[in-house]
Parts: sequence; structure tokens; C-alpha cells
Amino acid sequence: MKIAIGNDHAGTSYKFKIIDLLKEKGIEVINFGTDTNDSMDYPDAIHPVANAVTSKTVDFGIILCGSGNGAAMTANHHKNIRAALCWNNELVALARQHNDANILSIPARYVSLSQALDFVNIFLSTNFEGGRHLKRVNKINSKDC
Repeated sequence: MKIAIGNDHAGTSYKFKIIDLLKEKGIEVINFGTDTNDSMDYPDAIHPVANAVTSKTVDFGIILCGSGNGAAMTANHHKNIRAALCWNNELVALARQHNDANILSIPARYVSLSQALDFVNIFLSTNFEGGRHLKRVNKINSKDC
């Protein structure tokens, strides 16, 4: 498995811990995020993650910013991206089970590191249920996209 990760300055410390977790699991990581705490514009790190997911260069993406909102909004501008902003375990599981989320957006300033690592584990271990949810997921992309 291969994961793309992107973050702004608010998510740098969590990103390094998430990368450690992924590598422990034998998952290859492509890092598009900043490695410093110097202020930067989150779209510069998020667009490459979304591009890697849409091109199938990676299996999933993980994105982090302060609130998780800007990162998710940026990623969701890409066709076939379903970035889910999650702040608890149940939302992470449902994002995968019901929405076939392919990018996890973590609000680094609003969850603990322990929670963020739990989210990553849940995201990667939860499968899309398909069935009645597939019809809905197939309607997400606008016909104008």
C-alpha cells in the first residue's frame, strides 16, 4: 500500500508521527507536506495529494491543517476525491464504510495526537460497504466536473 500525505505548518508534528506509524505497518509514504512550522499555504501541499490519489499513484491520502476544513475543501475540488474531515472515530469509520472516502482530513489543532493516530488506523482498516451506498457515492461528482 502507498499513502500520500500533505500538511501545512499546523500539521507538521502530527505528520511525522503518522509517517512513523505508516512505515511501521510497511506502508510506503509520499510526503507532499511541509517539514517545518513556518507558515505556508495549505493548498500547496494538498493539491499534490489529491493528484496522487486521482492518478492512482497512491491508494489513499491523509491531509492535515489546523481545522482540517481548508485541506478538505481543497482536496474535494478534484474529481473523484472524497476527502472526509473527521474529528472522532465513528466519523472516520463511516467515511470509509458509507462514503468510500479516499482522503482523510485531520484537524490538527482540534484533536490529540493519539486521536489522529487512531483515525489513521481506523481509516486504513475499514472497508467501503458498497451496496446502497455505492449509488450515492456515484452521484457525488457533478455532471459539470
